[in-house]
Amino acid sequence: MTERLGEYRRKRDFEQTPEPAGERESAPAGERRFVIHEHHARSLHWDLRLERDGALLSWAVPKGVPPDPKTNHLAVRVEDHPLSYIDFEGEIPAGSYGAGEVRIYDRGTYDTEKFRDDEVMVVLHGERVSGRYVLFRTRGKNWMIHRMDPPADTGRDPMPTEIRPMLARLSELPRDDERWGYEIKWDGIRAIAYVSGGRVRLRNRNLRDITGQYPELRELGRSLGARELVLDGEILAFDEHGRPSFQRLQQRMHLASESAVRRRMKDIPVVYAIFDLLYLDGRLTAKLPYEERRTLLDELGLAGPAWQTPASHRGDGAALLAASREQGLEGIVAKRLDSPYEPGRRSRSWLKIKNNLRQELVVGGWTPGEGGRSGRLGSLAVGYYDKPRAESEEQRLIYAGNVGTGFKEADLARLGALLEPLRRDTSPFHGRQPKKGAVFVEPRLVVEVEFLEWTRAGTIRAPSYQGLRDDKDPREVIAERPAPPPEG
Repeated sequence: MTERLGEYRRKRDFEQTPEPAGERESAPAGERRFVIHEHHARSLHWDLRLERDGALLSWAVPKGVPPDPKTNHLAVRVEDHPLSYIDFEGEIPAGSYGAGEVRIYDRGTYDTEKFRDDEVMVVLHGERVSGRYVLFRTRGKNWMIHRMDPPADTGRDPMPTEIRPMLARLSELPRDDERWGYEIKWDGIRAIAYVSGGRVRLRNRNLRDITGQYPELRELGRSLGARELVLDGEILAFDEHGRPSFQRLQQRMHLASESAVRRRMKDIPVVYAIFDLLYLDGRLTAKLPYEERRTLLDELGLAGPAWQTPASHRGDGAALLAASREQGLEGIVAKRLDSPYEPGRRSRSWLKIKNNLRQELVVGGWTPGEGGRSGRLGSLAVGYYDKPRAESEEQRLIYAGNVGTGFKEADLARLGALLEPLRRDTSPFHGRQPKKGAVFVEPRLVVEVEFLEWTRAGTIRAPSYQGLRDDKDPREVIAERPAPPPEG
C-alpha cells in the first residue's frame, strides 16, 4: 500500500495540507464506496474516486460526470488516494499541490461490471449521481467517461448550443402598464452565456464566440459549479460617473491578443448584466412566460464581482423611464409578463423606450477631412436597409446622412484602417446620395449613432458617432422609428 500511495505522498507536505496521509488504513467490510469531490483549484473540476484494493482510484473530470449518454467527458487518471480521503473536505492552502477548496459533491456505493487496466464499467448508487458508467482510456493518462443508461431524468432537455437573442422593437410606453415588466436598457453588447461544468462560453448576436475577450466572466462558471444554465444579458463597461458607456466598452471589444485583453481588463473591467434565463439544469425555460423566467432567475441570486442581475419592475413604466432619464441612461425595456422568449425575433412582446434616439447604421462611404483632420476621415456616410416590397426584390441601402462628430483620435485611426481596403468605385446607396467628393466602400461596417430626430427627408439630424458594432450583420440594419405601443 505504501508503494501505491507513494506518488500521493510525494506531492504533499502534510505539515501544510489538511489532507489525510493515509497511514495504516484498511477497507471496511461491505459494499465498495465512491466519492465525487468538487475541487475549486486553479481550474474547477470534479474528482471521481472509486474504492478498490485498499485505496481510492481517482480521475479528475474537468466538466463533471455527464448526466446524459449523448455527451462524453474527459477524465484524467491521477494518483491513487488513501481510503480516508473519501470523507475529506477542506481548504488546501495556497502553495500546496491542488490548492483550493475541496468539498464532497456526492458519495455512495458502486457495483463493478468490468475492471481492466484500460476500461472500468461500474454502476454508481449516489444521491446526485446514479447509473451505469464506463471509463475507457484513450491515451496515456487521458480517459473518457460515458453514461450508458438513459438520463436519470427522462424528461431532461438537452442543453442548447446556439440561441440568437430575442430583440425589442422601438416604441412608446405600453398603455396596459400592469401587464408589463420593466428593466433598464443597458448600453453595452448583447451576450448569451452557456454555463456547464463550471465553465462559461459567451456568444454575441452573430453567434461569434467572445469568451476570450472577457476573462473576468469565467468566474461566473466556477461560482455555479455543476449547474447548467443558459443566460441572456448585456456586457457593460462604466464611465467615471458609474454610467454604462458603449464608447468605453469599445476599448475592450476589438482587442486581438490575450495579452492586450489582460492589460485592458485592469483599466476597463466589464460587468455582465443578466436579465433572462433560457435553460436551467435540464429544463428549457424559454417557453415559460417572462414573469416565471424572471422569478427563476432571481432565485438563483446571481451576483458576483463581474456579474449582476438587475431588477425587473412590474408596472409603473413611466416612473422607471423618468428615473433612467434623470440618471443619464439610454432608456428602458418593457417585456410582456406572459410572453415566451422568441429567439432571433424582434417581437412586439419586448419594447424599447429610449430617452435619446440611437441606432445602428451601415457605413457606405466617407468624406475626407479638412483643417485639423486634413488627410484623414472627415465624416462617415451611413445608411440603412429598406424592407423589400416583394420576395423577389433585394434589400436596398438607403442613405441616412453623414456623421462627423463624436470621434476620438483612436476611432479615426481604426476606421481609416478598416475602410481603406473596402473602397469601391460606385455608390452602394440607392436613390438619394451623399454630397460630391464621397469615397464609397463596401457596406460591411456597422456603427452606432446617436441623433436628435429623423427629418422629413429621411435623414438623421445632429448625429454623433458612438462606436463600431461588430456584433451585427449589416443586412439586419433597418430604420428604427418609434411605433405606437401594442393594444392591451
